[in-house]
Amino acid sequence: MTAMYKKIFFKVVYIIIIFVISLGLYNFLASQNASKGAKQPDFDNAYLINKQSTDPKRLFLKTWRIVKTKYYDPTLNGQDWSRWNKRYVDQIKTKDDAYVAINSMLASLDDPYSKFLSQEEYAEQTTNIDAKIVGIGVNIMSLAGKIIIVSVVEGTPAYAAGIKAGDIILKVEKTDVSGKTISDVASLIRGEMGTSVNLLLLRDKKKLYKTIKRDEIKIKNIKASIIDKNIGYIQIVSFLSSDMTKEFVDALNKTQNCPGLIIDLRGNTGGLMPNAVVIADMFLTQGHIVSVVDRDRQKSDIDAQSKPYAINKPLVILIDEGTASASEILSGALKDNQKAILVGERTFGKGMIQKIYPLPNQTGMNLTIAKYLTPKGTDINKKGITPDYEVDYTQQDFLNDRDPQMDEAKKIIKKLIENQNQIAKAG
Repeated sequence: MTAMYKKIFFKVVYIIIIFVISLGLYNFLASQNASKGAKQPDFDNAYLINKQSTDPKRLFLKTWRIVKTKYYDPTLNGQDWSRWNKRYVDQIKTKDDAYVAINSMLASLDDPYSKFLSQEEYAEQTTNIDAKIVGIGVNIMSLAGKIIIVSVVEGTPAYAAGIKAGDIILKVEKTDVSGKTISDVASLIRGEMGTSVNLLLLRDKKKLYKTIKRDEIKIKNIKASIIDKNIGYIQIVSFLSSDMTKEFVDALNKTQNCPGLIIDLRGNTGGLMPNAVVIADMFLTQGHIVSVVDRDRQKSDIDAQSKPYAINKPLVILIDEGTASASEILSGALKDNQKAILVGERTFGKGMIQKIYPLPNQTGMNLTIAKYLTPKGTDINKKGITPDYEVDYTQQDFLNDRDPQMDEAKKIIKKLIENQNQIAKAG
């Protein structure tokens, strides 16, 4: 099959898969209500709900009802849910009252993934799904209390300003960022389109001052390249964007002539479950991808679509303790179906599924509605997925520009390619 036909084939397969899988997931979730004779809830229409304006007491009551009827644990962490109604409903007068009541109520579930989203938080989450932000175009990490720029997105304001990977951010405007969280620093750097932000950086023991004009940044979820001449390398940064499966197909096209492939999921905290399912399906012609267990403990299997062709080449997936959620769905699916070898560290262990519920007044809520199992029926929540080859990546490795996990992955891929070539010659 020529490169041109492969490109056409992958795009056709992508369109078919995304339609079938998305339809299947929608029907699965909808069927749970239909089978019980339930009516479609009034909060399914995100646009209409968020354009409504309601008083704080109604916002609280709507949130209270959604949690009561949709939360994964029908016992609501072993408590009488009506007590929250009795405790707060007559005390709520302002928006802040409602926020305090809702946050207290959700905290009682002892579930770190179920949380209320203020107007600002809900808007930011929606922006992330749209894969667009207003900022300067850098990826940052926290290491030993220091905020380090890991990479600079090409073609962005930061790239034009000469900011480099390895630069340490000391201040954003007049705020010392030492010891602050990544999210706090990101919030300081982001702002309105066209405005500027001042950064104090440290590079090679020298301080640099940069004034950078903010612009819209198109988030790239996939990075693809060819390493060591014939190994395809695809890094998936996030599963959150609605565009990421198309980006993955483009990455496959870029690496299609490589006999082996490394997929890097390190630090990928997840995103949209259907994206992970679609990508897993590209490597499978049969078998389970993931199983979903709902609040009634009913298990539903999401299977690979039956098709004559799937990507079939040596595959290594890099994972670490930051690999979570949708990343674990993909890793678990390909490991259990013996389609990939996992290298790195045990994953985070987030085996619960959340749904984003839009609420009045441009607010929202992430609520745990189900859990998932790997194809072999393994519950990885709070346990994680163990790699086939466990390799640590230390602070010293980062500082000395070493990557022992990648080195191991390349060694394994090269051996697999060599074995494949020997089998081809013998055949």
